[in-house]
Amino acid sequence: MSGIDVEAVDPADAETWNGYVDRAPTATPLHRYEALDVLAEASGTDPLPLVGFKGQEPVGVFPLFTRDVFGVETAFSPPPSLLVPYLGPAPMNLDKLKRRKRERRHRRFLEACLDRVDELADPRYVSLRTTPAYPDVRPFQWGEFEATPKHTYHVDLTEGPDDLLSAFSSDARKNVRRGEDVDYDVREGGHAAIERILARVRERYDAQEKEYPLSTGTVCDLYDALPEGAIRPTELLLEGEPAGGIVLYESDDTVYRWQGGAKHDADAPVNDLLDWHVITSAADRGVETYDLVGADEPRLCEYKSKFAPSLAGFYTLERGSPAVRGAAHLYRRFG
Repeated sequence: MSGIDVEAVDPADAETWNGYVDRAPTATPLHRYEALDVLAEASGTDPLPLVGFKGQEPVGVFPLFTRDVFGVETAFSPPPSLLVPYLGPAPMNLDKLKRRKRERRHRRFLEACLDRVDELADPRYVSLRTTPAYPDVRPFQWGEFEATPKHTYHVDLTEGPDDLLSAFSSDARKNVRRGEDVDYDVREGGHAAIERILARVRERYDAQEKEYPLSTGTVCDLYDALPEGAIRPTELLLEGEPAGGIVLYESDDTVYRWQGGAKHDADAPVNDLLDWHVITSAADRGVETYDLVGADEPRLCEYKSKFAPSLAGFYTLERGSPAVRGAAHLYRRFG
């Protein structure tokens, strides 16, 4: 017996679930119950939000999404084809424990959750992607998951604007200072801003003959469902006209550069000024980290690295036979 009991949470207990999410240090706004509902609807999956208890004490949440893919039962977290960078389990109440007990409880929480998934859905393929702050993926590897390292960039917002700017690359510093001579404004918007920002991203995908999988409706639904300030569509205007934008999402300590920042044809450093605004305004709100969401594509790293970020790691985790993985990968690509 693991000593960990795992329950599937139904919609009537959404508020209780969100209370657990608020207490889990590695959780994101997309772990909230209302976000899970939106993501399940958009991906055509069934949400399976699990919470583990040791006695009466909650020890973690683990949101999953299940679906039959080509006759094979699968489980994902996050769900595929929505460009959600991270999700997966979010443990809690571990910091107070000594190393041995902390590792034992974490391992037993994950084992109990995966046993419960097997009871409820019996997936032949499981795909997970952790948050960068996730403490330890070894229990997954011990449980026959294959772990693949991924990377993102983090900008430390606690250093103060002067120190941050001085650490930027020379072209980034120059572009930020050029803003003093540019007639621009930065505003947060709603549905219309989301539509404009994603339209620019979709144009970039079309130019590369790629399909952009994220619908405007899904992002608007998240904007409506989550608490105010969780989704922040932010646009830069030149002489009153939108010239570029980023859809951010934000927790108490981290703001995520989710979608946007597409190339533009304006005669101004639109993206540099946008990112500088995000950095300074988030720091003013007490946010500690700007997650630039992704550092595995050289072309994008060339831009993101000029903000003097640190490199942060996370993992994709897969369990399933090669044949089943192939079917699941086809679903993620074409489903």
